[in-house]
Amino acid sequence: MDARAIIAKVRRKDVPTDDELTWFAAGLASGAVSGAQAGAFAMAVCLNGLGDAGRVALTRGMRDSGDVLDWDLPGAVLDKHSTGGVGDCVSLILAPALAACGVFVPMISGRGLGHTGGTLDKLEAIPGLSTSVSEGQLREIVGKIGCAIVGATGKIAPADRVLYGVRDVTSTVDSVDLITASILSKKLAAGLDGLIMDVKVGTGAFMKTADDARALAQSLVTTANGAGCKTAALITDMNTPLAPALGNAVEVALCMEVMSGDKSAAPRLHDLVVALGAKLLAMHGSAEGEAEERLTSAIASGAALEKFAQMVAALGGPPDMADDWRTHLPKAKVVGDVVAAEDGYIAEIDGEALGLAVVGLGGGRRVETDRIDGSVGVTEVLGLGAKVVRGQPLCVLHARTEDDAEACAAAVQTAMKIGPKPDIGPLVIEEVV
Repeated sequence: MDARAIIAKVRRKDVPTDDELTWFAAGLASGAVSGAQAGAFAMAVCLNGLGDAGRVALTRGMRDSGDVLDWDLPGAVLDKHSTGGVGDCVSLILAPALAACGVFVPMISGRGLGHTGGTLDKLEAIPGLSTSVSEGQLREIVGKIGCAIVGATGKIAPADRVLYGVRDVTSTVDSVDLITASILSKKLAAGLDGLIMDVKVGTGAFMKTADDARALAQSLVTTANGAGCKTAALITDMNTPLAPALGNAVEVALCMEVMSGDKSAAPRLHDLVVALGAKLLAMHGSAEGEAEERLTSAIASGAALEKFAQMVAALGGPPDMADDWRTHLPKAKVVGDVVAAEDGYIAEIDGEALGLAVVGLGGGRRVETDRIDGSVGVTEVLGLGAKVVRGQPLCVLHARTEDDAEACAAAVQTAMKIGPKPDIGPLVIEEVV
């Protein structure tokens, strides 16, 4: 095995063997492959690709470069992954709802990236809660409660950590093969029986076109199934925020309202939770209609809320989150409306700009060392197609200072364009199996 020979194969558009790609992934983790060689490999893959078989082999090799969990539980071990969007807090409801339906969800999640929020950042807006746990703690929480939303340990897919850092500085992030291997190496290391992918497309997503989203969804599904994990994907609309709240504590608060039985607080969010969860349960023996009813009932009855509260307590958060969540979540010092400048309809929403406006408030990171303010964000965001009159609030700002609020208000008014009533497409655009 030789890194130079493997890189040369990819450069010549030849696919390395499974053994070569497994060795290369292990070398990334151990240091046997240098940073320069990792960068050359990433560029070769970005330019020439690996094909289906090579992508599966690289994903398996990166998965096996660290610990791979194995479970002995009285039910299926399932998970979900989203490619990222604005107002996307599906995981906070779906994981406990699935647990309430009798399956087990060891959800290894990430932090905010670019304009999109991170599930771990949202959870850590809850006082005292930490998503950094040992493997033993993860096993205990999942076994006892049924779900745990946590960060990856340093022993999970270490090859990905090395390769991702190289990709970030070599302009090789936007490779479908490398994106696929990065996402799936971490997810499959959790020892899953099944996975549902939520591939976003639109102004608030990383994938802006249907063709790009379809290519990524097909790559993820083909690769995960090839690596031995039953997987399907839904391509979903992100031309309008999934939920009417963007930020960390404000998204947690919205999820608590939905799990307290108020579906109307965020109907699109609720419906996507049910659609994703039902597809996942249907892959493991349930009829899809029956699965939808079970998930809807788990949310409406408060069963999902109870699971969520138990998970929060197990991760160090308040023990009474289900009953007293409003008093626990941090609140911003400055709260005010952003109003419409004219009559009309919300004709277009630049979701990426809206997400970056929240980052500007302190709700995300511009650089890795930034500290997130969990209290800031926007709420009561009007969706695409909403009718407005001049002076009506487009959303409510939650900011640290008046200056922050003023800057965010200007960004929101630019991002939310008023005009003729637009055509609005379906929430779930396509299914990929």
